[in-house]
Amino acid sequence: MSTKKSLIAVRVGDRGNNALKVQQTLTKHGCSINVRLGLHDNEGDNVCSPSGTMILQLSCSPEDAKVLVDDLCKIESVKAQFIDLD
Repeated sequence: MSTKKSLIAVRVGDRGNNALKVQQTLTKHGCSINVRLGLHDNEGDNVCSPSGTMILQLSCSPEDAKVLVDDLCKIESVKAQFIDLD
């Protein structure tokens, strides 16, 4: 199996309803994820936005990365895009 360094950018909408589903998906694919950076939007005055962004740094095959992207995109209000750095 060829292991590649790549990223997935994830945009999560409606975090209140989707956070658990996203977390379960990330846990399912945990062995493929080296680094996870979560950036939630802030609407000022310490009010969290219902949306956020994550960057995942992967160490897995392109096929495994595609499965992760597909699983994330099945969640309502979640968009994910694979970025190949090799």
